[in-house]
Amino acid sequence: MPDRTPTRRPTALVIGASAAGLFTAAALAGSADVTIVERDVLPAGAAPRRGVPQARHAHLVWSGGVLAFDALLPGVVDDVVARGGRLVRIMGDMVSRAPNEVWFRRFLATHHRNLASSRDLLDAVLRDRVLAHPRTALRQGTTALGLEGDARRVTGLRVRDDTGERILTADLVVDASGRGSRTPHWLRALGLPRVTERRVDAGITYATRVYRAPGTTAATGFPLVNVQANPSRAPGRGGIVLPVEGGRWIVTLAGTRGGEPTGDPGAFAEFARRLADPVIGALIENADAVGGVTVTRGTANQRRHYEKIRRWPDGFLVLGDAVAGYNPVYGHGLTVAAQSAVAVRDLLRTTGMTTPGSGRLLQRAAARPVSAAWNLAVGQDAFYPDATDTPPSLPQRLLARYVDRAVATGARSPRALGALLDVMSLEKPATRLFAPDMLLPMLLGPKKKHLPGPPLTEAEWEAALP
Repeated sequence: MPDRTPTRRPTALVIGASAAGLFTAAALAGSADVTIVERDVLPAGAAPRRGVPQARHAHLVWSGGVLAFDALLPGVVDDVVARGGRLVRIMGDMVSRAPNEVWFRRFLATHHRNLASSRDLLDAVLRDRVLAHPRTALRQGTTALGLEGDARRVTGLRVRDDTGERILTADLVVDASGRGSRTPHWLRALGLPRVTERRVDAGITYATRVYRAPGTTAATGFPLVNVQANPSRAPGRGGIVLPVEGGRWIVTLAGTRGGEPTGDPGAFAEFARRLADPVIGALIENADAVGGVTVTRGTANQRRHYEKIRRWPDGFLVLGDAVAGYNPVYGHGLTVAAQSAVAVRDLLRTTGMTTPGSGRLLQRAAARPVSAAWNLAVGQDAFYPDATDTPPSLPQRLLARYVDRAVATGARSPRALGALLDVMSLEKPATRLFAPDMLLPMLLGPKKKHLPGPPLTEAEWEAALP
């Protein structure tokens, strides 16, 4: 019988065990033996971790992300719900005021659902599912120091743990380390060109406080309440009440330059009352706070165009916030990270991880879901004072006006709302806003008037009373 040499299974290293890293590991586990390299020691269960300070604030996963979550990890959304999360009907289970100051009617006709939970719970469920895979391992307390290889191919990662420095070899190294990624420096050290970067900073500060769900709201499926800031009325102020597991409300307030919330617990509720609509302030007026106020300031939209670098090494890939980070108010970061991981998984089903040229193909695939979320975020934030060195162009201004009309139409037309949510949820491209079910209600005019205030029912107001 002829000798048969067993085919070696490829290996991959993923830098970072936050959501983007976990999604990436799930995407790669069907093609490689995966090791996640994580600087921190991860908590057991749904608990805070040092490396994700933004986890204290309200997080939502849009329906495009819900679909991507289950594509990567079938049943994981049900796992989150089983442990206390909720699938929130958009807009049926929401009370939402758009940036153009229009209140959405609570239509029930669309299929769109947000996944709502604390970030601690979501990360714990993702860790449990990803690390249970027999082809996935975790190296905690290990810091990535730099890439091994050259401008043609990355061959591994130089790391440091409590025993010293060492080199880990792999067929693919993935940077999913977040906004603080060192990849621009690492690529320059390999002799590769500088990456083109863009930054749009609305100057938003976030402040979050957790409350015990007041009255009987924990038992009644209380709606998510969202008041978005208006870019045309600087400083922009907004906020969100996110009911989560454990009978708690995560309340996040936001303000741009000159109107920022502070970490003063005594000023938190007063800031909420001074929003363009005081509904959040009224809801938390008699609620009991749990702990102090958490403040975050580094919220700029930041994008690195790795897919455009003329030379890209095989064996290397960048995903998640290391490619693009968004103003958290839009809630798109988790969705894009999952969609990028799905794109990588799908490409690897037809393209070998070690095939020459695969690095560039993987990076381009990972970048495709980024553009839609980026355009939605900067299309709003670029209108804040001093957000960018390049003011919005005439086409951008015209598009922003059209989007405002689409929002105003969707706020009172269920057909148009479906088209709007397809785009906002990152299920469909922005061209969906020009489909007949948006254009006809926009041109002919929906019959329903705009709401004069937040569409909370009398029963919901009563449920929030102590």
